[in-house]
Amino acid sequence: MRSSPLFLPLRYAVRELRAGARGFFVFLACLALGVMAIAGVGSVSRSLSDGLVREGRIINGGDAAFSLISREATPDERAVLAREGPLSTIATLRAMARTADGRTALVEIKAVDGAYPLTGAATLTGGAALQDALAGHGGELRAVGDLALFARLDLKPGDRLAVGGASLVLADTLASEPDKLAGGVGFGPRLMMSIDTLRATGLIQPGSLIRWHYRLDLPAGVAPKAVAARANAAAPGAGWEVRTRDDATPALERGIRRFTLFLTLVGLTALLVGGVGVANAVRAFVDDKRDTVATLKTLGAPGSTVVGIYLAQTMILALLGIAAGLVLGAALPFAAAWALGAVLPLPLHPALYPRELLLALAYGLATAFAFSLWPLGRMHDMPVAALFRAEVDPAERWPRRRYRVLVGLAALGLAALAVGFASDRTIALVYVGAALAAFLALRLVGAAVMALARRLPRPRSTALRLALVNIHRPGALTPSVVLSLGLGLCLLVALALIDGNIRQQLSAAIPERAPSFFFVDIPDAEAPRFDDFVHAHAPGASLNRVPMLRGRIVAAKGVPAEKLKPPADIAWMLNGDRGITFSASAPSGSQVTKGQWWPADYAGPPLVSVEESMARGLGLDIGDTIAVNVLGRRIEARIATVRKVEWENLGINFVLVFSPNTFAGAPVMHLATLSYINDVDVATEVALLKQVAAAFPSVTTVRVKEALTAVADMAAQLAIGIRAAATIALVASVLVLAGALAAGHRARLYDAVVLKVLGATRGRLLAAFLLEYGLLGLATAVFGVAAGTAAAALVITQMMDFSFVFLPGSAVAAAFGAMVVTILIGLAGTWRILGQKPAGHLREL
Repeated sequence: MRSSPLFLPLRYAVRELRAGARGFFVFLACLALGVMAIAGVGSVSRSLSDGLVREGRIINGGDAAFSLISREATPDERAVLAREGPLSTIATLRAMARTADGRTALVEIKAVDGAYPLTGAATLTGGAALQDALAGHGGELRAVGDLALFARLDLKPGDRLAVGGASLVLADTLASEPDKLAGGVGFGPRLMMSIDTLRATGLIQPGSLIRWHYRLDLPAGVAPKAVAARANAAAPGAGWEVRTRDDATPALERGIRRFTLFLTLVGLTALLVGGVGVANAVRAFVDDKRDTVATLKTLGAPGSTVVGIYLAQTMILALLGIAAGLVLGAALPFAAAWALGAVLPLPLHPALYPRELLLALAYGLATAFAFSLWPLGRMHDMPVAALFRAEVDPAERWPRRRYRVLVGLAALGLAALAVGFASDRTIALVYVGAALAAFLALRLVGAAVMALARRLPRPRSTALRLALVNIHRPGALTPSVVLSLGLGLCLLVALALIDGNIRQQLSAAIPERAPSFFFVDIPDAEAPRFDDFVHAHAPGASLNRVPMLRGRIVAAKGVPAEKLKPPADIAWMLNGDRGITFSASAPSGSQVTKGQWWPADYAGPPLVSVEESMARGLGLDIGDTIAVNVLGRRIEARIATVRKVEWENLGINFVLVFSPNTFAGAPVMHLATLSYINDVDVATEVALLKQVAAAFPSVTTVRVKEALTAVADMAAQLAIGIRAAATIALVASVLVLAGALAAGHRARLYDAVVLKVLGATRGRLLAAFLLEYGLLGLATAVFGVAAGTAAAALVITQMMDFSFVFLPGSAVAAAFGAMVVTILIGLAGTWRILGQKPAGHLREL
């Protein structure tokens, strides 16, 4: 029975594959690496998200949590919540802790009631129950702290610690805290006490920066969002922030989605770099099959059948590489849970995720098809006579229109996958455009290098003359090498500069301009004495103090906040409570760009000044209204000015600044910064910190350098993922470069044979090839540094809102490494060619 014409290419492809997949190592490795990166990133992200959902009730501390800032819930508001189920109250704040000998530390206080925790379990290293450890005996005030607190202050259970105006006994060490993730990033170790103990410290003052949490344990079958809706309807003026077990950590989940998108795009770049390797490998494969193709065509096989045979063979091999990548990517969450489960603060839920694996499969198939079909399509019209003559460096020809259309459709499919499945489609669209621009630019760079080499004067050096001719001759490796190396180098430089900028600006650049201290919760009545004290103990330092309240934006231009659709970069301004202030003059560190500031003695309806990016993102202008909920009161103000704020100097500034009469009579606390005019040593800063803590026990002092170090440590952890992705891209680039040089093996062999016959020595040929690879590496490095720097600057300034600093060390190191890699790989392939005997090859010409 004869085979159907449709299955004939597949039958021949399978039969020929029995001889093995020799020469397809780069092809398989490139696809496996790219697919592994995409599948692994997607699977790890999904395991984190699923872990957060599964543990949402424990992380949230209950089925629903209602939070207020700077004030406790009223009896009526508590009654509204208590009707829904068992209720637990928790208070969180930052404060200074002091030992008897004057050592101090910023601590994250959590005060709990007798019902805590509603879900999960808090455990102590001593084995006692939490509530028993916190209960005072004979009037003694007790607390527990985590291990970091004991280590920082060199304490042990039973020692005393002063907080506010009270002396506490540290009863035990806190081993685990079930709802720790709900608190976000902490700048100090945990100190846990009862709410009664917190009241005894004197830290609870009108306007103090304390967040009160009211958590509910709901009966089975009761929807948390329905409870939240009923509570908001029963207490419309409460102004509380509501979180349910389904969105226990919205900020963390948003961060995971954004970071996942970033790493996925890096993985896709590695796959695209690998796609160039696929094209090079297929080109070398086609070159190796010239005799077979010639025989098939001589026996009457049409060009479409020949292309079909080798396309089927290529896609079968592609499935093998993709399958290897899927297996490795699927295993990554399990490996991460095994290796990092004990130290990772996030709940990992490793599993097999079909959606993420299918997406990686689609990426791999589209890449393999798009990059294979172009070189295979050129076989359709390849002359039989040229195939039998083993023609070297045939004229470049485009494949037929049908193949070009199919390649275009596959590329559109890749772009559609990248945009359609992205959490932020705007970023994905920018990426697709950038990737297309990079491909076109690298092709132009390759053409420009060839044109320049062609037009340069003929040098006297034979080796240099040969190198230049090799760069621009027909069938030269220049386009392949520039494209292969350029994509990987561009990505490597961009990631190196992004990583370097994050580290430098968080750990070095910002502290040079930032204040030394932030002082939080300065009582209004104590503010003048605080100013005098600081000026006396830090002469010559600059003290800036402003009043501060906490409020939540509830409406803009009459539209409720929950119905507003802000851009991603300003959405944080509407999430929860924000610090707000009032001032008779424009704050330092900001510039009025629209409108006019109110008079110092203004006494009319409330006015507000809005930060520029917020006004732009929400479409606000002079005369529009903003409504905020402050201490349970709704206040509506008209926009009088728009300001541009210099956030990077870490001075005191706010998104919203109101006219002073807006909050007349309201209980306020003050926020202050202290900046030394001249550099001072750490001992001077620590001494002032101790003096302020002793004189003003209720004032929280944050040493800016320590806070920035905590943020920098978090950024360093994120950088591990960036470096892992960069490593994958680098390995793919090296493989692709090796494949590009392997694809030119026949041409190099022909050159070596002819030149040897004409009397060229191995040393002279080696020098020529070395110069050629060095010049190509240098040209590609210049482009890669320029393009990578531009990409890094775009990410840093537009996505991360930092100022960009060019770091020549990282860029030059990447460029030098690219040249070295190009030369070494080129020479590794050339050395084998130079050892070939001419006679056998001359008989084939």
